[in-house]
Amino acid sequence: MQLHHPIAVSAFAAVGGETGGRPDLLGGALMTPNPSPTARTAPPRLAQIQRPIRRELDGLVGELRRIIVGDFDLIEEVNQYLLLMRGKLFRPTLLLLCNKVGGRPHESAVTLAAVVELVHLATLVHDDAVDHSVLRRGMPTVNALWSHQVSIIMGDYLYSRSVAELAKLGSLEAIRVLAVAANEMSAGEMRQLTSCDALDFDEAEYYRLIAAKTASLMAAACEIGALVGAEAYRDQLARFGHNLGMAFQIIDDVLDYTESEAVTGKPTGHDLRERKVTLPLVGALRSASGAEWCEVRRFFTLTDPDERAIERIVEIVRDRNGLEYARQSARHFGDRALASLERLAEDPAVEALRQSVAYVIGRRR
Repeated sequence: MQLHHPIAVSAFAAVGGETGGRPDLLGGALMTPNPSPTARTAPPRLAQIQRPIRRELDGLVGELRRIIVGDFDLIEEVNQYLLLMRGKLFRPTLLLLCNKVGGRPHESAVTLAAVVELVHLATLVHDDAVDHSVLRRGMPTVNALWSHQVSIIMGDYLYSRSVAELAKLGSLEAIRVLAVAANEMSAGEMRQLTSCDALDFDEAEYYRLIAAKTASLMAAACEIGALVGAEAYRDQLARFGHNLGMAFQIIDDVLDYTESEAVTGKPTGHDLRERKVTLPLVGALRSASGAEWCEVRRFFTLTDPDERAIERIVEIVRDRNGLEYARQSARHFGDRALASLERLAEDPAVEALRQSVAYVIGRRR
């Protein structure tokens, strides 16, 4: 059976192979002849995007509780805490909106949206354990409150409950799509974990990494929504989700340099503390001086960098336009996401998906 997944080609080819005036993100200067449509759009509020699926979202939390209910006290205790930690339900929102495209929504979409959110939550629990993170969305992580062992087991529990729920629905294709995404995310985590020299991590590798870690699940959410709705649009909406996911992660990496802990729920410079090189730094190093290169390289030899050391790297990134370089890359992916919607008939769901691009590009947290 042919795979209907947008990561069938590498992120390098998907980004660097553009022609006809599109920016070469991996080679020369990042420039476009005309302003990006995403740059001209004022960001809407998420509640506005979710308006066409408000009723479905109202039932989503109940589905989450039903799926993860356990008969062991510790599991129930952690489950209740995880439900308090849940985010803005952006991935379920995408699935439910894509399910409404074409006017053929299916009753199973809410359950599938809950499954996607639980898979996302499982990855966060595992990520926090791997990174030894103590904060997530402004709250202590599971590993900070309980232990790394509990984090790993609870992540596995969420995954297994999700798979069991998919099996109940009897959709082999939905299982396949989500399994491909889960595999991509695991491979991405391993790729990041085994990266030896952070400053050898180039732009092509960055795109490949975020395609696996973030874009794969957003693409899967959109594809599954179409799969149980108007199936003819599944490839088109999967491409939309992939490009939106790429933009989402790039902006997330920008926010790590620009926003405070009170806004993002995690310390400023969190990625730098974890020795992670993201696009703002990659972009800044393109024009950094030799002395600045030495400062950055010295920073990555520190076992426990202090606040001043982190502030200095942030300063270099700002001075060398690394933040704008990354934002322009995000706008490029946003434009690609919008292009995937061009041939769809106008309806509230399609308009909400279009608005979600502006939301992602303009978000502050």
